[in-house]
Amino acid sequence: MEIVEAIRERKSIRAFKPDPVPKRALGELLELALRAPSFANTQPWEFAVVAGDKLEKIKQAYADNAEAGVAGVADIPYPGEFPELYDSRRRAVGKKVFELKGIGREDRDKRKGWQLQGLRLFGAPCVIYVLTDRSFCLPPGGANPWPVFDCGLVAANIMLLAPRYELGTIAQIQAVAYPGVLRETLGIPESKLLLLGIAIGYPDWDDPINGLRSERDPLDRVSTWHGRE
Repeated sequence: MEIVEAIRERKSIRAFKPDPVPKRALGELLELALRAPSFANTQPWEFAVVAGDKLEKIKQAYADNAEAGVAGVADIPYPGEFPELYDSRRRAVGKKVFELKGIGREDRDKRKGWQLQGLRLFGAPCVIYVLTDRSFCLPPGGANPWPVFDCGLVAANIMLLAPRYELGTIAQIQAVAYPGVLRETLGIPESKLLLLGIAIGYPDWDDPINGLRSERDPLDRVSTWHGRE
């Protein structure tokens, strides 16, 4: 797939088929994604690729925690609030999701059910967890944001490459909401920070939710130009 087309067509998939993703395809995709740039070529990313029984165990543990009212505490904290314009953008995509799923504003049961679908990775048969070293990201004396930035670049590569293999993705903070579950199930040490989970699989194009495309603010609203025209 040509890069411009990949960028234009990328979208978050919120309904997956259960078909397993071949390990060979995932390996090839990740090898290509490793060409992402990083601060001073530090390449601070690591991956934990999970499928099968291990993933089902994680999904069930996440759902059990949510049902029990256990709040998720990710390694990288969620924002405490969303000031404008960020809150409007967040609410706009949420409103579209609920409309497509037929979830009313006051329908708590359906909203909770949708949250559980997210915690179950929308049915994806595989997830790629993106990790980085805690000591590099949180050194004594203050935070170093560059490993997180660089891991975002490699994550973008993964998501842009996925359609080449007829795969879809969604980057989820929900996927790392319960890092203790992941550490226990996968043997991930405390020395690693769990930054993000990328659910990956074959999209279910029969589900209307996968027709959703979030809006982008126009360029003139987010840019200023200086110097020569």
